Amino acid sequence: MNVLVLYYSKTGHTRKLAEQIAEGVKSVSGVDAVIRSTQEVTKDDFINCAGVIAGSPVYFGLMAADLKRVFDEFVATRKQMENKIGAAFASSGFWAGGNETTLMSIIQCLLIYGMIIVGDPMSATGHYGAASVASPDEKALDTATKLGERVAQLCKKIG
Repeated sequence: MNVLVLYYSKTGHTRKLAEQIAEGVKSVSGVDAVIRSTQEVTKDDFINCAGVIAGSPVYFGLMAADLKRVFDEFVATRKQMENKIGAAFASSGFWAGGNETTLMSIIQCLLIYGMIIVGDPMSATGHYGAASVASPDEKALDTATKLGERVAQLCKKIG
């Protein structure tokens, strides 16, 4: 069983969160992480996963255009994505830089794809997903790990 960890990263901060989320996914027996940038991902990556954890840096309070492009281009996979687990992560340059609105913009796309949306677990922050300000600190990395683990566990329960 695979979980797709999809991300766009310009500075590397969002990529670091993606890599840590993938570690959390892989910590669950029987689940593997497929980590793809927006330039690498394919429709097969979407279709052949049990869940998608998508991430982006903040751009004007929303996801980066390249992540939105992927959701737009893969819209034909919507029916095949229904009832899979979806989650989001983001990075910003400032503590009031728009992480939550960016997470919500990603979550909107996942909802339109018919996915079951989860945030990070109560053992982390219990909010919309993993987020960091600039390079992820230990707390952000811990939240990322726990988000990946939660999604993997739920994929196993549903799958």
